[in-house]
Amino acid sequence: MNIIVCVKQVPSTNEVRLDPETHTIIRDGRQSVINPFDTYGLEEAVQIKERLGGKVTVLSMGIPATERLLRDAMSRGADEGVLLTDRAFAGADTLATSYALSLGVKQIGDYDLIICGKMAVDGDTAQIGPELAETLGLPHIADVKKILSVDETSLTCLKITDEGEQELQVPLPALITVLKDINMPRLPSITGVEFSLTAPCTCFSAQQLEADTGRTGLNGSPTQVVRTFTPERGGEAQEIAGSLEEQAAKILEIIKG
Repeated sequence: MNIIVCVKQVPSTNEVRLDPETHTIIRDGRQSVINPFDTYGLEEAVQIKERLGGKVTVLSMGIPATERLLRDAMSRGADEGVLLTDRAFAGADTLATSYALSLGVKQIGDYDLIICGKMAVDGDTAQIGPELAETLGLPHIADVKKILSVDETSLTCLKITDEGEQELQVPLPALITVLKDINMPRLPSITGVEFSLTAPCTCFSAQQLEADTGRTGLNGSPTQVVRTFTPERGGEAQEIAGSLEEQAAKILEIIKG
């Protein structure tokens, strides 16, 4: 069973820095981590490999420093990494990102299943997985809570819906996005860390992928951010004295502004 896991670099803190000109998130590799939802996808892929054999490839699009995160994924059980890195990919929205990732998937070639996290914690769109599946022409299931069974031909799972749970079966190859309920990601092992230091991690440019640069980066992004800003945070304490009635009246006055 050959599985591709899509992972994304996100800031490790709540301090997201924005480019004032492009209105996109600045990704310079400092204090970055694998998107938390993607770690659950990675763990599920490794568990499937341990049961059925095969290979797990982690795929990402980002700056060269993203290779560090792919090696972290390999220390947790992945076998190889593929990084799409080029200035032509910068500033991509979900559609342009999905297009670039689809080229990476085609470059990898031999796969049975693609697993993505439900969403990225810095964007919260939950669009990449379904858009990637549509770009590749694959059947897909989003919001998977549990994989009930999987073999070389099909996968059966529990999907969360607004009404509860739904059991679905999908033929392979296919794509799924997973929730945090699906497992508990493992920590890197000493053996895994040693392996990750020399494990294969291949980088591809837009030219090597024969990408249509009219469909990548800002050029290929139909979604344009008009304005972004970092909310100002502050706080102050105010003592409210008096009787209960006076305190209630003062609180009401504060609430009304």
